[in-house]
Amino acid sequence: MKKLIVVMLCAGTLFSCASKKDLEAALAKQQSTQELLDTASVKLNACLSDEKVAQAKLSALQSEIQNLRQSNASLLNNVGDLATLSKKDAEILETSLERIKEKDLQIKTLNDALTKKDSVTIALVTSIKSSLGNVNDEDINVNVEKGVVFISISDKLLFSSGSDQISSNASNVLGKVGTILRDKVNMDVMIEGHTDSQPIASGKFKDNWELSTARAASITRYLQENQDIDPARMTAAGRSFYVPIASNDTAEGRAKNRRTRIIILPKLDQFFDMIESGMEQAKLDAQKKN
Repeated sequence: MKKLIVVMLCAGTLFSCASKKDLEAALAKQQSTQELLDTASVKLNACLSDEKVAQAKLSALQSEIQNLRQSNASLLNNVGDLATLSKKDAEILETSLERIKEKDLQIKTLNDALTKKDSVTIALVTSIKSSLGNVNDEDINVNVEKGVVFISISDKLLFSSGSDQISSNASNVLGKVGTILRDKVNMDVMIEGHTDSQPIASGKFKDNWELSTARAASITRYLQENQDIDPARMTAAGRSFYVPIASNDTAEGRAKNRRTRIIILPKLDQFFDMIESGMEQAKLDAQKKN
């Protein structure tokens, strides 16, 4: 019995020792496992934190990409608008250039017409001066003003003082003028009467208006009846003393102012028809080039 008790005590002691070791081992393993768990938790929290940062970065990048896409789309739209605008501007510019070309051609046509007219005028002046070469330069003057030919004839070659009756001496001068006018059938003629500022002494005329107009009418009638100038080409006009070429304060000046001017000018309707025709042709030429 005593032996049994001793064996049991020894077995209990051994069991007690073994259980204590196992417990200590288990506790040590638990401690190690807990440390590993804590380390894993720390790493997990770190990973979770890193994930949040990454998610934030990703969200920021996605937002930036979206903004870039929107900016890109806006830029593309602007480029499209600019391309459209440039195309429209190009069309406007092209139209303007076409109009400029057309206007340049029209200006050239007009200049050509004016040059032609000037050439005719120069030739006319040369012809008139040649025809009237033996007439005193003080009594008759031929000049050009603004492209129009003027023949100014002193009244002492045409009329007596205060009279509208053409003198016998006038036939020589008017005959030569008539010859020139007959050769220039495409030109109109205006006859202007001019006086000085002295009051009219004759009872036939009320004032210088009537005298200057009557003298112009007498020259016009003479050219029609004696030189066969078409009356439809002629106009008679009185200017009184309101367009002087010298002072009326001296006898010499008044003598210069008493004159008849015969104005030879192209038929304006024909001249403008020529210009208009040239303008239309220039327009057609510009269209053909485009």
